[in-house]
Amino acid sequence: MTNPTGTAPVTNSRAGRREWTALTVLMLPLLLVSMDVSVLYFAVPAISADLEPSGTQQLWIFDIYGFVLAGLLMTMGSLGDRIGRRRLLLLGAAAFGAASLVAAYADSAETLIAARAVLGIGGATLMPSTMALVRTMFTDPAQRTKAIGIWSAVMTGGVALGSVMSGVLVEHFWWGSVFLVNLPAMALLLVTGPILLPESRNPEPGRFDLLSVPLSMAAVLPVIYGLKEIPSEGFEPLYVLSLAVGLVFTALFVRRQRTSASPMISPALFGGQGFGSAVVLNLVAAFGMMGSAYFTTQYLQSVLGKSAMEAALWALLPSVLIGFAAPVAAQLVQRGVHRAHVVSAGFMTAACGYGLLALAGTDSLWLVLAGAGVLASGIVTVMSQLTDLALGTAPVEKAGAASSLLETGQEFGGALGMALLGSIGTAVYRHGVPDGAPAAAHETLGGALAVAVQLPGRADDALVSAAREAFTSGMQAAAVAATVLLLGAAGLAAAVLRRVRVRDGGAPAPEEETVPV
Repeated sequence: MTNPTGTAPVTNSRAGRREWTALTVLMLPLLLVSMDVSVLYFAVPAISADLEPSGTQQLWIFDIYGFVLAGLLMTMGSLGDRIGRRRLLLLGAAAFGAASLVAAYADSAETLIAARAVLGIGGATLMPSTMALVRTMFTDPAQRTKAIGIWSAVMTGGVALGSVMSGVLVEHFWWGSVFLVNLPAMALLLVTGPILLPESRNPEPGRFDLLSVPLSMAAVLPVIYGLKEIPSEGFEPLYVLSLAVGLVFTALFVRRQRTSASPMISPALFGGQGFGSAVVLNLVAAFGMMGSAYFTTQYLQSVLGKSAMEAALWALLPSVLIGFAAPVAAQLVQRGVHRAHVVSAGFMTAACGYGLLALAGTDSLWLVLAGAGVLASGIVTVMSQLTDLALGTAPVEKAGAASSLLETGQEFGGALGMALLGSIGTAVYRHGVPDGAPAAAHETLGGALAVAVQLPGRADDALVSAAREAFTSGMQAAAVAATVLLLGAAGLAAAVLRRVRVRDGGAPAPEEETVPV
């Protein structure tokens, strides 16, 4: 499956049973990596009782995985292009499996935090490697579009599935079982990967730019940290400073990539027709997806009063639509519908989902679930098509770097969506809470529910009712803002993608070969 230079052949031969079987194997680690984002939701009480972490340690148990993952995506994508994507994938799978075993039997908070950090390192190798291998295995454009649609659906569905699986496992076993489920999939990958997966790498990668590694992490981590904290803590000086520091290092990182002889992220990637547009629009799509999750999870639990397990099970229903969205979008493109129209329609569909959320009241379970489902289906349509466009445009030898750049943009977009839409919702919420309510009630809906039980007479019912109304009003305001943004993205996609077409084999077509719209 490799040529003498070590790079998979770039012919347009159609993939057969071997490649589709390999794709199935690749989806297992991808599913687990995405599930690990949310797999601790129901395990925290049991972990707290067993390991007795401090408040700070508990936060790090949650956050260290996502921070390390986001900070190393670009490094690992570029490294895979150099040493081989299959080799990096198998190294990451071994690390992910070993760290899962350590996490499952951790006897202290420090050990669990360290294991979660190694899981983040492993996840950073697995995500861009799986996407890059999909790019090299499926050189036929129609098949690649279908395969990337499956990749996007699995990635999105894994986050929702992770919280439910953790609830079921913790209820019937012990908290360490949420990590042990990783082992069979990683073992299967380590056994079948060398047989089914082709090795591919950049035959002329150049020198690995070590300075770009800390620069990329210094650019990503402070921004992600600031954006994650702002929705709950507000625009405190520390978080604003964190954003500023991250942006400074972002400028230094970009300058390094433009001047280095062997950059980690080659500026030539953006010379491909449509690549830069795909990265930016994909970031906006992630903004919409994660911004809605900030509200819908709280709405199900704190407004409707569902238990955590009930809320997680209800939240699975919108995921049903995700399984249909990407394949339908792929079929439309293969039948001749211009990609610009499909992506624009995906953004408009997502905007309609937010429109439904804007109409929700304090007792609108089915309306909120419908809105979340419509929104998710639109976003997955957008992401699958933009991922296919970006990877089809990028040179195959730089598939790892291209994949990592897309995924890093998604991390930024998700954090930005939670920060900005969360801030809008919080501002409206605080304005809607009665002035005479306790201070904790003005901070969050959870705080209002906690202090309400301590109030005398019927004051508790009045505060709970007012807080739930205020939160719902905040969700409505954020949904309106997101609707406007996504409608703008729909127009932008139609404008910038209408002249983009990818030739068979992934090479960008010149303007005179574009399809009239």
